[in-house]
Amino acid sequence: MNKVNLSLITCLLAGLLSACSGDDGKDGSNGQAGQNGVEGSAGKDGNAGLASLIDQQVLNMGDNHCFFGGVAVHSGVDQNSNGALNNNEINQTNYVCQPSPLTANGAKLPYTALRKDIQNGSVEGSVFEIRNGGYGSDMVAHPSIKNQFYALTDRGPNASFTGDYGKGKKFPTPDYTPRIGLFELTATGKVNKLKEILLKRPDGTPISGLPNTSDLGGTGETPYTVEGQPVLVDQAQPFDQTHNPIKLDDYGLDGEGLVALSDGSFWVSDEYGPHIVHFDSDGKEIGRINAFSHDERVTINLPQEYEHRRANRGMEGLAITPDETTLVGIMQSTLYNPDKAVKALDITRIVTVNLKTKQIGQFLYKQEKAQNSNSGIVALSNTEFLVIERDGAFYEQNPEAMKRIYKINLEGASDLEQVAETTDLTQDPNLGLLVAGKTLEQTVLESGWDTLSAHAITPVSKSLVLDLVQEIAYPHDKLEGMWLIDNSRLAVLNDDDFATWSTGGVLEQKYLDAAKSKVDGNTLYLFENLTFDK
Repeated sequence: MNKVNLSLITCLLAGLLSACSGDDGKDGSNGQAGQNGVEGSAGKDGNAGLASLIDQQVLNMGDNHCFFGGVAVHSGVDQNSNGALNNNEINQTNYVCQPSPLTANGAKLPYTALRKDIQNGSVEGSVFEIRNGGYGSDMVAHPSIKNQFYALTDRGPNASFTGDYGKGKKFPTPDYTPRIGLFELTATGKVNKLKEILLKRPDGTPISGLPNTSDLGGTGETPYTVEGQPVLVDQAQPFDQTHNPIKLDDYGLDGEGLVALSDGSFWVSDEYGPHIVHFDSDGKEIGRINAFSHDERVTINLPQEYEHRRANRGMEGLAITPDETTLVGIMQSTLYNPDKAVKALDITRIVTVNLKTKQIGQFLYKQEKAQNSNSGIVALSNTEFLVIERDGAFYEQNPEAMKRIYKINLEGASDLEQVAETTDLTQDPNLGLLVAGKTLEQTVLESGWDTLSAHAITPVSKSLVLDLVQEIAYPHDKLEGMWLIDNSRLAVLNDDDFATWSTGGVLEQKYLDAAKSKVDGNTLYLFENLTFDK
C-alpha cells in the first residue's frame, strides 16, 4: 500500500488536537479591613478535566470510504479516563484517502499469447499475436470482495470469413474454451488475474465456442480454420456430410453477459441462442434458459420472438436484481422479428426472468442511433439499471464515436407480456405483441415510435450518466463491461477480441488507430464521483 500523505494528516491533527484541563479554584476572600486584618487562605484547585484523544486507523484497499486505502482519523473525549479512545467515545471521524492511481489511460489486464505465428494481414513478413486475453465481453463485481471483479470471454478468437461452405468465421484456435476470469485491482492501480474458470458441460467436459446447430439457435455460421478449411469433427480426414461433418457444438457459447451470485455460481448470456446458462462455482452447467421449447435442458423458456435474434447481436448484457431473484437481459440490437427487413432500427428489448416464480417480463429500449449496440447492463435496484449504449467506431479513427452509459427505469414502462389484447393489439406465440398484425419492429419501421405511443406502449425511461468519449476520449470500439463498485464509482472494460481482427477475411492484429501503431487490449477505466440517483 502507498504511504498516505503525511502533510495532510499533520494538518488534520493540528486542527483536532486539544486538551481539557480543570479550572483553577477560586481565590479565598480577603479579610475585612481592619487595623491588623489578614488575607484569607487560597481556594483548592478544581478537578482535572477529561482528555481529548486522537486515534488513527489504517484503511485497506476496498474500504467503503477510501477505495484505494488511507487513514481514518477518529477524535473524541476519553469519558472513562482509560487513556484509549473507545468506539462509543468517537464524536468525529475524518478520512485521508489515497487518490486513485488510475489515469485516463486506464490499467491494462494481463494476458499471454495463444498464437503468434499467423501472417499479419497484408504486412509482408510480419506475424501477429493472438492474445489470451479476451476478457472483455462483460465484467461484474465480486459479490463480497470490494476490489475484485469477474470478467468473461466470448467464444474465442474469430474473424468473419466466407469460404466454400458459406458465410462464417475463421477460428484460429477452434479448441478454445470460453471462460470466466477473477481479477484484482491493487492499490497501485495494477490489475492481477487470480484465477480462471473454464466453462463446462453438465458432465464436466469443457465446452467450445463453436456455433450451435440451427435447431438450437445457430444461424448457419460455418467455422473455418486459419487456412480457410471447414473445422471438421476429425480434422485429419476429408469432409463427409455423414461420417465427418462440420463440427458444431450445442453447448458452445458466445458469452456476452455475466452475473456472479453470492453462492459462488454464475449466469452467462450469449449471442448464439440466445442462451442464458447457469454454471456452478467450478464452471459446470447446472441450468439453462432459452426460447426453444423442445430443448430438454431448459428449465425456463424465453418468449419465442427471441429466436429471431440478429446473428452476432444476441443477449449482450445480463444483470441480476439486488435481491438475486430476477435476471435482466438486454439484446444488443433489433431482433429480426420477423426478418432482416427491420435490421436498421433503434428498437431493442429487455427481458426479465423471475427465477422463483418463472414469470417473464419484456420491455422496450429506444436507442439514440439506429443499429447502436446495448452491450452491458448492471442493477442499481430492482427497477433501475445502468445500460451501455455504443456504436462500433474507434474514436481515433472517427471523432463522432459514441460510448455512453445511461440510467434506465422499468417503472412506468410497458411490460409487453402484460399488455391486454384489443382489436389492434394481439399476442402471437411466435412473434410476440403485434400492432394491427405487425410486430413491434415492423411497426417502428413503417410508422415510427409514435404509433407505439398511440397504443400506450412506452419504452423504459433513460438519462445520461456518463459520456466516455467526452470524458476521456475513450479509444476502444467495444465498451462492454461494467463493474459497479459503490454508489459513486464505476469501472468499465472493453472487449479487445483477443487483439484479433480481419479485413476482407484476412486475419490481422486489431489496432485502435488507422496508422496501426496501437494494439487494442483489455483496459480497465475507473470513474469516481458519479451520481446514480438523479
